Amino acid sequence: MSGENGSVRGGADGAPPEQLALIRESVRKAKEPRARPRTWRGAALAKELPVARVLVDKGVLHLDRYFDYAVPEELDADARPGVRVRVRFGAGRHRVREGRREGGGLIDGFLIERRAESDYSGPLAALAQVVSPEPVLSEELLGLARAVADRYAGSLADVLQLAVPPRNARAEQKPSPPALPPPPRPEPGPWTRYERGAAFVESLASGGAPRAVWNALPGPLWSEELARAVAATLASGRGALVVVPDGRAAARVDAALTEVLGEGRHALLTADAGPEKRYREWLAVRRGSVRAVVGTRAAMFAPVQDLGLVAIWDDGDDSHSELHAPQPHAREVLLLRAAQDRCGFLLGGMSCTVEAAQLVESGWARPLVAARERVRALTPLVRTVGDQDLARDEAARAARLPSLAWQAVRDGLRHGPVLVQVPRRGYVPRMACAQCRTPARCRTCAGPLEARDGGALVCGWCGREETSWHCPECGSFRLRAQVVGARRTAEELGRAFPKVPVRTSGREHVLDTVPGTPALVVSTPGAEPVAEGGYAAALLLDGWAMLGRPDLRAGEDALRRWIAAASLVRDRSADGTVVVVADPTLRPVQALVRWDPVGHAVRELAERAELGFPPVSRMAAVSGSPEAVADFLRAVGLPADAEVLGPVPLPVTPPGRPRRPGAPPPGEQWDRALVRVPPGSGAALAAALKAAQAARMARGAGGGEPVRVRIDPPDIG
Repeated sequence: MSGENGSVRGGADGAPPEQLALIRESVRKAKEPRARPRTWRGAALAKELPVARVLVDKGVLHLDRYFDYAVPEELDADARPGVRVRVRFGAGRHRVREGRREGGGLIDGFLIERRAESDYSGPLAALAQVVSPEPVLSEELLGLARAVADRYAGSLADVLQLAVPPRNARAEQKPSPPALPPPPRPEPGPWTRYERGAAFVESLASGGAPRAVWNALPGPLWSEELARAVAATLASGRGALVVVPDGRAAARVDAALTEVLGEGRHALLTADAGPEKRYREWLAVRRGSVRAVVGTRAAMFAPVQDLGLVAIWDDGDDSHSELHAPQPHAREVLLLRAAQDRCGFLLGGMSCTVEAAQLVESGWARPLVAARERVRALTPLVRTVGDQDLARDEAARAARLPSLAWQAVRDGLRHGPVLVQVPRRGYVPRMACAQCRTPARCRTCAGPLEARDGGALVCGWCGREETSWHCPECGSFRLRAQVVGARRTAEELGRAFPKVPVRTSGREHVLDTVPGTPALVVSTPGAEPVAEGGYAAALLLDGWAMLGRPDLRAGEDALRRWIAAASLVRDRSADGTVVVVADPTLRPVQALVRWDPVGHAVRELAERAELGFPPVSRMAAVSGSPEAVADFLRAVGLPADAEVLGPVPLPVTPPGRPRRPGAPPPGEQWDRALVRVPPGSGAALAAALKAAQAARMARGAGGGEPVRVRIDPPDIG
């Protein structure tokens, strides 16, 4: 080897021998990667159980079954049930060399079981590689994944993608800490505030499997109550799993578990932890080192050993519904786990969903509620402002806030922070007629008109500016904001209270806590920060905008969001006040005034039972192009008691607009049909839809046009 200053002796080419050896080793490693998958042509097979049954990670319904592969003798020790493997898939039947099928592309999979012989009569391809000897798929998790796939008309491979996190080799190489002995039995603590609360904790500590729907009292103690339920389960020698809607709730339960149990007894599974840490925590649970888990939606599949309790907090939150196929809901998955493992079940929240009310009405679960006297003592005073009040209020006509709201803000700021909840984020509001409230729409494309920062009216779909709008219903030329965003609300309040700091919390920047000093906190629903000592008052603006959504769950969802915000306000003994701007005659508003979410859910359940709506019935949505949906409905063999509603056109997603999960591609016209069956026929409906979808995929029908099937769609209109 030569340089600018001449040659350097050493080795055949002038380089030092150790340097040449290093170069040759680097080249060898680059050309021959470690763990390179092989065809194992001519290799000897394992002497015992030479057949491996594998689930390939294809995720298509017509391949939703197991495939048999031969086990080379060299892989015999590592090829255990539950490990990750790589196999060659897609080889033709006639590509056989030396008794082995060859060809096809490499694909990941899970080894399900070892067998002495195969049901397939032809030659088998060999396992290409055991990716890792770490077993990650237990029989219990496999059974749960199969039950979820069957319930939601999905494939087992798709469910396992949700259940088993991606491998991280560095985390896998580190040993998990030794398991700790069970903790002592905890005291009931704040559970004594509820009727049967102490008995519920005692049953868990004694090894029982109680099932309860828990209507939590307002305030910050809900996380401690969850932690004590988990501690009681661990004291019985069993495991516990808690699923919460977001990272902020997970952090609160994590802190409460650390306070009650100490360090090292639970795992936190959230996306914020990063892939390596999250997989390391998941492995600790899988290996039995940790028996308690708290996490967000993906934690519903956490492989907790000897499960004694599954719990879900705020099951009405949209975050509990998985966005990826087959789109299971965490509540339903935990219900399957409770039945599969015969363990305790706890569904808790400040509010109450119709599904939770059905669990109690059916007798499957017992209610965990506080006495009405205690509820009234711990809740703030709720006041309403309706249309008649706004019509008589000069201040409301000149500004967004009625006089009662201004008074509540002014009085609250004397004692602490004030929360202002607005239904949407940002600045751009949708406009409506100030006299009759007819939505203002573009004359060109009928899109909604929005008021931009400069005051100009612009169509939210086509972008055209409107300079001479008038109401087509009443002829008025006056406009009002349908829904004013959080940023504009903060600016208006800042001008009205110039000496008071204004903080905003929304999607771009979510505050976790705020100090207890006077301030205005403007937040969108779900992003409300916790105030030290509680808020002195809260304003719930534009309630009619949330109640007016064309959705079966509009009232339930509005009440849930209102109660979540009002729960952060001090109780009435400390002059805590909540003002909601909505029609006081509406049922959700009355339920908020009475603080009776359970009564609201029970009445909603009774009405849905009369109309045959979920959750009393099971329902599925079939969406796609009009031709594809019609072909699918003709081909599917629905149960005899099934009822098809529709198809009807879905709203077209404008180009450039955000696309909701399951919505048609921008600019395309899709239809949707709803299929409804009575109780007891849900499994038959899911099986029929899955079979029809699998047959359609197998024959390549539709020319590539997709048909999407979703069981229990959250938004049926």
